Amino acid sequence: MNQYQDKQVVIIGLGATGLSCVNYFMLKGITPKVIDTRITPPGIDKLPIQVERCLGFWNEEWLLAANLIVISPGIALSHPQLQLAQRVGIEIVGDIELFCREARVPIVAITGSNGKTTVTTLVGEMAKAAEINVAIGGNIGVPALDLLQQNAELYILELSSFQLETTSSLKAKAATILNVTEDHMDRYPLGLMQYQHVKQRIYQNAQYCIYNAEDPLTFPLIKSCEDTVSFSLTNKGKYHIVSHNEQYWLAIDSSRLVCCDELAITGSHNYLNALAALALADAVDIPRQASLHTLKQFKGLPHRCQLIHEHNGVKWINDSKATNVGSTEAALKGLTCSGLLYLLLGGDGKAADFSPLIPYVRQNNIRLYCFGRDAQQLAALSPSQATITETMQQAMELIAKNVSTGDIVLLSPACASLDQFRNYEQRGEQFSLLAKEFG
Repeated sequence: MNQYQDKQVVIIGLGATGLSCVNYFMLKGITPKVIDTRITPPGIDKLPIQVERCLGFWNEEWLLAANLIVISPGIALSHPQLQLAQRVGIEIVGDIELFCREARVPIVAITGSNGKTTVTTLVGEMAKAAEINVAIGGNIGVPALDLLQQNAELYILELSSFQLETTSSLKAKAATILNVTEDHMDRYPLGLMQYQHVKQRIYQNAQYCIYNAEDPLTFPLIKSCEDTVSFSLTNKGKYHIVSHNEQYWLAIDSSRLVCCDELAITGSHNYLNALAALALADAVDIPRQASLHTLKQFKGLPHRCQLIHEHNGVKWINDSKATNVGSTEAALKGLTCSGLLYLLLGGDGKAADFSPLIPYVRQNNIRLYCFGRDAQQLAALSPSQATITETMQQAMELIAKNVSTGDIVLLSPACASLDQFRNYEQRGEQFSLLAKEFG
């Protein structure tokens, strides 16, 4: 076990992750200090009274007196105060690094610009179907450090690029980068390659590096992994799709496993997610029968290309989780529409380049409705087919007056939601309520 008794520990950023870090150290008999630049950060009411806290500003005196600084994922290492601490040799880590130093059972580690929550959940359900004691968390659900309190035989972690920035002790049994597309460019000013190199940290010392054979940015650059396994919609990958008797099948080395028609999820992007999940499950010895049974039962996750309302032949689809360009691109690739497709785009684009969407949105049957902070930029993708509104509700009110049988209304914003919503879930819930009202 790692000992921190001689450390002056400062935790920066509260919320669920910060609280899990506080609890972790308190269980070790160490009382950390907490800094949060918000006056009333989430979780402040749950902070033990004996924990000193500095709210509303950076306490430089505390920082420079620390031996160990633990930062929440939302705080960039490039922040001037952290740069100062690094220059004087103070160790800076995140909660995932603390977790990896303690973990004693195999870890499945999953990252990617899109699909990581679906794949993480899928592998978790596969393990449960095999009656394996599995603990699932990280970037979703339970903070990683809280998983240490569970009696787990296997950890499955969804990891964001932000979490990987401060992680160096991860040694996953199986690790994957599902895909790499532009996201968080406001955090990575050097561009896509900087973002890719952060993602690549997940492969360090992994036993199996599982990559997307169709996305070169996912190919392992790190030589420390023991073995590599690929997945793909084509036969480029060990895990891939084959055609047989006019049906598509999930296959391994051309050996058919399950017909895609038997899966509860649909769309090429979900078939790719299923292949990645199968590869990860096989790598950690989850019985194949349990994995295939799970694929036939798993219906997907909320806010991810979810059909939430259908009336008079019009489908309303909630893909609010599409917070970046690549995710919206995947949704548009996977949809077939006999009528008009009304596409809702908008929010905070995080300095992304929207131009990869141009081939998809400049189709005769697509109408764009753009709202929020970056509405003007999004409308410029196809000006003759775009309408700008201030809010999503205003856009949906206009759409509802025009839809007819065969049309699809798709919320796939290509942007973060924080300019107008608490999170993508709230955005998706509002869309769902309005769809049922207007549709």
